[in-house]
Amino acid sequence: MSEDQQPFVPEDFDVPRTLAGDGFRLEPLGPEHNARDLAAWSGSIAHIRATPGFAGRHWPPPEGMSAEANLADLERHARDFAERRGFTYSVLEGDAEVVGCLYVYPAKEQPGRVHVSSWAREDRAHLDAAVYGAVSAWLHEAWPFDPARTDYAPR
Repeated sequence: MSEDQQPFVPEDFDVPRTLAGDGFRLEPLGPEHNARDLAAWSGSIAHIRATPGFAGRHWPPPEGMSAEANLADLERHARDFAERRGFTYSVLEGDAEVVGCLYVYPAKEQPGRVHVSSWAREDRAHLDAAVYGAVSAWLHEAWPFDPARTDYAPR
């Protein structure tokens, strides 16, 4: 197995499947979220690109993407989750409304560091600080990461 195929977390670590926060909950992102995920981010591109942690990144694409391309992206995230290479969660409001996303991945440019980013839809921007606070505590309490080596842009 090459280095880029190594699990991101220890084999004996039980990856959390959910987090309930104030006004939201997380669940692993998968193909079943495709239409809701696409609608959530494509209606908030400028807002997401202005969110801490997204400046200078190539996502979300200003021109959007097709449902098929978004589905392929979600399938890749689901594979990463299953193979423990990175963890992407849908941020849900109520039973199923996608209002954002959370990404927990190894930092590409800095081995040994953890890169965390999240966004909320423009019409749910008030959730951004709530997600940040809850996820920051969750990462410290439930994940095997060194807080000093975890990068998550403050809100």
